[in-house]
Amino acid sequence: MKVKDLTILIGIIGIVLMMVIPIPTELMDVLLIVNISAALMILLISMNTSDALQFSIFPSLLLITTLFRLALNVSTTRNILSHGEAGKVVETFGNWVAGGQIAIGFVVFLILVVVQFIVITKGSERVAEVAARFTLDAMPGKQMSIDADLNAGLINETQARERRQKIEREADFYGSMDGASKFVKGDAIASIIILIINLLGGFVIGMSVHGMSFQESLSTFSVLTIGDGLVSQIPALLISTATGLIVTRAASDGNLAHDITNQLFRYPKLLYIVAGTIGLLGIATPIGPIATIPFAVVLIVAGIRMQKTLNKQQIEEEMLVEEQQIEEVRSPESVISLLQVDPIEFEFGYGLIPLADTQQGGDLLDRIIMIRRQCALELGLVVPVIRIRDNIQLKPNEYVIKIKGNIVARGELLLNHYLAMSPGFDDESIVGIETIEPAFGLPAIWIDEATKERAELMGYTVVDPPSVVATHLTEIIKRHAHELIGRQEAKALVDNVRESHPALVDDLIPSILTVGDVQKVLAKLLREKISIRDMVTIFETLADHGGYTKDTDILNEYVRQALSRQITQQFSQNGDTLRVITVGPSLEKKIAESVQSSDQGSYLALDPIATQTIYQKLNEQVKKQIQSGNQPIVLASPTIRMYLRQLVERTMQDIPVLSYSELEPSVEVQSIGVVNL
Repeated sequence: MKVKDLTILIGIIGIVLMMVIPIPTELMDVLLIVNISAALMILLISMNTSDALQFSIFPSLLLITTLFRLALNVSTTRNILSHGEAGKVVETFGNWVAGGQIAIGFVVFLILVVVQFIVITKGSERVAEVAARFTLDAMPGKQMSIDADLNAGLINETQARERRQKIEREADFYGSMDGASKFVKGDAIASIIILIINLLGGFVIGMSVHGMSFQESLSTFSVLTIGDGLVSQIPALLISTATGLIVTRAASDGNLAHDITNQLFRYPKLLYIVAGTIGLLGIATPIGPIATIPFAVVLIVAGIRMQKTLNKQQIEEEMLVEEQQIEEVRSPESVISLLQVDPIEFEFGYGLIPLADTQQGGDLLDRIIMIRRQCALELGLVVPVIRIRDNIQLKPNEYVIKIKGNIVARGELLLNHYLAMSPGFDDESIVGIETIEPAFGLPAIWIDEATKERAELMGYTVVDPPSVVATHLTEIIKRHAHELIGRQEAKALVDNVRESHPALVDDLIPSILTVGDVQKVLAKLLREKISIRDMVTIFETLADHGGYTKDTDILNEYVRQALSRQITQQFSQNGDTLRVITVGPSLEKKIAESVQSSDQGSYLALDPIATQTIYQKLNEQVKKQIQSGNQPIVLASPTIRMYLRQLVERTMQDIPVLSYSELEPSVEVQSIGVVNL
């Protein structure tokens, strides 16, 4: 056994022996000084800990100090009753605090007991009880949080083990503090009982055993009793205060002094208000300015110095941040940050800054929030954050839209004008700047405020510049939605479905398909502007057919057939009529014969002449439908749909290609054109 371990054991045994073995008064004085020093040391340690677990021995130490204090009480009581003396320390405390007035000493002692028992001990006991209860209740949630961080790879196994041990130690500590706080409460009660015994017993023994007179016995034992009570209650009060500090410490980065100076004196301007109130109190009341004005001046001076210190700290922090930024730029690792590519970017010239500046009435940010909500509802896609920035390299009124760093669209706006689109006939009285509507490529004109009302009366569609941008951005997102969904985004959608349908997701991934396979199917649907919001139906279909084929093109066709009701409602008029351009028998036969198979899947292999003929015939029918005001939709058999789509999307990406199996039986299909070779 080590020397320090043996010393602690001997000390605890000695505390117990003090209760039954008489202690000389000289040694008693030393032990009383040790008691006061230990209590003061415990208080200072509790003030300088930033975490309660840094002083985790406190509950056991509280028991030891309480036992030591009671042993000293017993020993001093024995000396007082046996010899009528208890050493210099007890006598000094009795005479010095009482000041020759016994009643004053009793009052001071009772006040200390009341403060310790009712105020500090009672509050510390309640705080420890609540902290223990809340710590135990929060343990399951903290354990789940650690497991989630470990599964996500945010922490390793060692860090997880350390965090679990800390949670267990916190629960043990506050549970121990809940019981240990009762020691201080019992110590206060014992002090009152010992005080009464010393006073009454000493008074009787002084007259009957020591032969003292009534007045001499009362004076002697009253002073010794008060001194004994005070010399034990002052250390008890210090340790009670330490108990309260330990159990009431909240989340902090420093010790008590650091927190007080940083938090209590963080607002120097409030000292001016306090100084003004104190000064006014001295002037307007009988207190007088002599007692209040100096203190108010001290507060003002302190506020000024604190304000200068805060300003200096703020300047130093700003300089430190600038230095760190410079160092980051100079460091070789800073180049890595330049490799980050934003999924969607919206850049504009300096003339369009009012669109995004809320102080100038710009509502572009609010519109982008609505765009993301609209895409989530219509496409089932969570659109990533859109980066908005100005670009001095652009024309003042120009803007560009980028997808993964590449420009996919651009346009120009006139902020003080409105974009008017013709209803099909032009009115010569509507004069403006000719332009092209950026979202759909329709001819339009920019008109001023004075012409707006007349244009609306003539049937023109009139929109403001923010609406033009919002519409253009929405269409670009829909057109390139398939580029915005990668494996990470697909994983997020899978996790969202897992919350409500865990059995479905566990059956599909990864036993049947991988997240990459699911991502490819979702991207193919979005490429043809088919909403993936009904993820349950999509996953059910993939789970049913994924065991037979891993070809994502074929799986996409199965999913489209499962979404027949959704597709029918999306493209039909009022859900009951669908006008289409049908594929003739000769074209279907030509496409079917040109399908080739390989290890990577099937593909369409047409000769250039046949391909050009198909484009020409299909383009003629599409133009007829557009001139008639109908949306061109191509309808083919299920066996060739995906190959015809691959052919059409090269030149006519926005033309939907459907198959008969993707339509509901209740819809009426009207053929308004046929494409044949």
